[in-house]
Amino acid sequence: MISVLINTHLLMASRDCGADRFFYASSACVYNAEKQTDPANPGLKESDAYPAMAEDGYGWEKLFSERMCRHFSEDFGLITRVARFHNVYGPYGTYDGGREKAPAAICRKVIEAGMTGKKEIVIWGDGLQTRSFMFIDDCIKGISDIIYSNIEEPLNLGSSEMVSINGLVDIVEDIAGYKLNRSYDLSAPKGVRGRNSDNTLIRKYLGWEPSISLKEGLSKTYVWIREQMIRDKEIRENNPGNRGHTYKSVFN
Repeated sequence: MISVLINTHLLMASRDCGADRFFYASSACVYNAEKQTDPANPGLKESDAYPAMAEDGYGWEKLFSERMCRHFSEDFGLITRVARFHNVYGPYGTYDGGREKAPAAICRKVIEAGMTGKKEIVIWGDGLQTRSFMFIDDCIKGISDIIYSNIEEPLNLGSSEMVSINGLVDIVEDIAGYKLNRSYDLSAPKGVRGRNSDNTLIRKYLGWEPSISLKEGLSKTYVWIREQMIRDKEIRENNPGNRGHTYKSVFN
């Protein structure tokens, strides 16, 4: 409800203040759930949002707000652009607390294992679920290009490099230089079984798509998170009374 109100008020304010353009950050959660039951997902096309069967709550809010953007364009002439994000990650993002994306969570868990001497990592689900993850630099370029384009329809903005969660752990372990024993928490939230971005339209319209490899993006993310965790460890050791501190992003 709060998100719908925020989006509505922003659209109304943009209309009333004569804004030149309005960008809406939508999500791959708008896509029909029936098309995300197979880990070998071939890629979600923009048309796969209909017939509508979005993720309950969040996905429906995003889909509804996309349609509000369209109506504000048709009814009031407000230029709106919509991008459907597919799992954005990178340095300076949240990496602890329960709201972090999988790349940051895996990096944190591997780093914690190295710092504490533990030899185990807990993975949510069976590790076979698949996703694609877009590095923040690609996301920023995509937003800029889409805003100033003539593309009126919602457009995927995500990497097409699909990976399983087990594969994601493999990459982070390779970056860290050590392997861990894996245990699987089948009671934890798992999401859909398979989700990937079909980038046919963005290539057609912009001649570009997110292309920073997962290995490259994860390497930068891992280094940044490790720096924060080492810093926080030193703070705790130098301030014994601050033992309640937990790892947090600088933006939390």
